[in-house]
Amino acid sequence: MYTVGDFLIQLKNASRAYKKAIEYPYSNAVFSIAKILEKEGFVNKVSAQGENNRKILKIDLKYNKDLPAISEIKLISKPSIHHYLGKNKIVRMERNAVGIISTNKGVMTTSEAKKQGVGGELICQVS
Repeated sequence: MYTVGDFLIQLKNASRAYKKAIEYPYSNAVFSIAKILEKEGFVNKVSAQGENNRKILKIDLKYNKDLPAISEIKLISKPSIHHYLGKNKIVRMERNAVGIISTNKGVMTTSEAKKQGVGGELICQVS
């Protein structure tokens, strides 16, 4: 199972169904992506609950005037197709969109990666 892709699709479906929050099994990659979404204003709050072997992420979804803050999540890299970008190939995302990239310095947005001068695997685009 592709954990990151499954998490992002559950997040998108929950926001379209106007759920208040979702819970998802903890993993470092999913937690990093959720924290980026919180920082960029797509979700309200991200918290990890439980013990070490049974941690669960709780993500409170955000809505702007009864519309979901997350309108679209486009998975770029999948287990069958990996999309890598060099530091010079990172381009600006569409308006109001955030690209999430996995680099050797951790998971970050494409704008942060461009500032730090690192490339990596483009995971998704959120708008």
